[in-house]
Amino acid sequence: MFTDLSEFHEWFAHRGREQRQRVTKIPLDELEGWAADPLTGNIAHHTGGFFTVEGLDVTRSGRGVEAWQQPILVQPEQGVLGILVREFDGVPHCLLQAKMEPGNVNGLQLSPTVQATRSNISQIHGGRTVPYLRYFTAPRKGLVLSDVLQSEQASWFLAKRNRNMMVRVDEDVPVLDEFCWLSFPQISALMRLPNLMNMDTRTVLAGAAGLRLSEGDGSEDSFRGALTRSREADTSLHSMVEVLSWFTEAKGRCTLTRRSIPLNKVGGWSHRDGAIKHDLDLHFSVIGVDVESDSREVARWRQPMFEPRGQGIIAFLVKRIRGVLHLLVQARIETGALDGVEMAPTVQCQPDNYRSLPPARRPLFLDEVLGAPEDRIRFDSVHSEEGGRFYHARNRYLMVEVGDDFGPDVPEDYTWVTLRQLTEFVRYGNHLNVEARSLLTFFGFYEEE
Repeated sequence: MFTDLSEFHEWFAHRGREQRQRVTKIPLDELEGWAADPLTGNIAHHTGGFFTVEGLDVTRSGRGVEAWQQPILVQPEQGVLGILVREFDGVPHCLLQAKMEPGNVNGLQLSPTVQATRSNISQIHGGRTVPYLRYFTAPRKGLVLSDVLQSEQASWFLAKRNRNMMVRVDEDVPVLDEFCWLSFPQISALMRLPNLMNMDTRTVLAGAAGLRLSEGDGSEDSFRGALTRSREADTSLHSMVEVLSWFTEAKGRCTLTRRSIPLNKVGGWSHRDGAIKHDLDLHFSVIGVDVESDSREVARWRQPMFEPRGQGIIAFLVKRIRGVLHLLVQARIETGALDGVEMAPTVQCQPDNYRSLPPARRPLFLDEVLGAPEDRIRFDSVHSEEGGRFYHARNRYLMVEVGDDFGPDVPEDYTWVTLRQLTEFVRYGNHLNVEARSLLTFFGFYEEE
């Protein structure tokens, strides 16, 4: 435990010096242990584990572009993302790990207590066992605070889900060198630092968003007061039944059709410069990396990764309605989502993909987010996405408050919800996408500067 964050930063810097990692981009055809099928071009590991890179054909998308083809990550196995919670002197703390991932832009980030794929758990890689895994597998000790299968990035994964868990223990837990206990207020402060709290930590902590992690006075006539009422009050523009009906109708309108195709038949993409790239250099590329690390289960390995072409924008527009903060949620058609549609932030895109398109083809509300005056931005921080599969993937996460001139009437694929309502959906899989869960975590840990 740390008495103040200066101690944490000293510890974290020391861990960075102690852990060694080297990541080098290499051509896909030099991926030892991986091979492209001679008939389909699909990329797979020789063990049959981990994941594959395949092709996907999308039609009737209901999006700005009705049809396209793309590479997609296929990883049907379900991993475990788990955080241990323990009280010290009546204050809850989370056990987090300073962990390096090959795709992290800055190498070391804070990950959950356990962050492991099924292949890692079964030790297909032949490496070390996963520490603390026994707390998250039955029969287990401790009290389960949250446990749900949650989706991953549906733009790049096909129907990928991980088990998100929080487990409270009362017993002494031996703390390994790369792990530390952090209180919720300390996590709240660290949330504002760029590229520190990794994606897996954020999605698991969304399960704690309803635990009143930050205190506030609901009587305040301020943003903090409206936020507190949004988290605690029953007053909302729409009832939960109405929100569920809106979501069900959105799924009923979805006409998305997708089918797997050989990777070497994906139109609009080509194998060049040792990678698979979009012909217009948009979206992302499939690259190869060679990794050396002295802090992972395996000391050296090679793998394919997805490398996005630009930084993304993920934002909620928020509005005070009758004194209660409401979030503008989108029912978003997702390429790889299990049900085709999930609740998403108001804006979720890579702006560089739309620079050459007319305004009518730009994502709704993107201009409101990018053009927001500074005094309307309530949260603004750049964070990395999952570094085990994505190379230097970063998104700018924003919370932007709109004024009275932004009316409550919105397009049919959008609706206003309170924090309390959105938190309810975290209990169930296939409702909130991973980007919405990350932003929900920021709301739950929100502290005014």
